[in-house]
Amino acid sequence: MQIEVLKSKIHRATVTDANINYVGSVTIDAALMNAANLIEFEKVQVLNINNGERIETYVIEGKKGSGVICLNGAAARKFLKGDIVIIVSFAIMDFEEAGNFKPAIAFPDGKNKLTIRKKK
Repeated sequence: MQIEVLKSKIHRATVTDANINYVGSVTIDAALMNAANLIEFEKVQVLNINNGERIETYVIEGKKGSGVICLNGAAARKFLKGDIVIIVSFAIMDFEEAGNFKPAIAFPDGKNKLTIRKKK
C-alpha cells in the first residue's frame, strides 16, 4: 500500500510580495527551500493563515538570503504582502517507508530568516 505523507513544510513565513502580472507560482528564498527540502518546480500547497485561502502551485527559486515569499499570477489576488503562510509538499511512499520517514520542516522568523530546521 502507498500513502501520501508530508515531505516538506515552511511554517509561518511572511508574504513579501504579490505579483499579479507574473505567469504563476510562488517564489521562495533558496535558503528556505533548502531547509525544507524543496526543489524548483515542485508542486506545493500554500495556506494563508490570515484569510484561510489554500492554493496549489509550484516553486520558483528566489535569491538565497533574500527572505522572499512572493505569490505570483492569479494567487496574488488571494495573498497580500504581510500575510502569514504555511507552505507544504507531500510525497507518495510505501506504508512501511512512511513509518520511518521524517519531513523537513523550516521555521522562519518574521523576516523569513531561518530559525530552526528539522530534518530526518
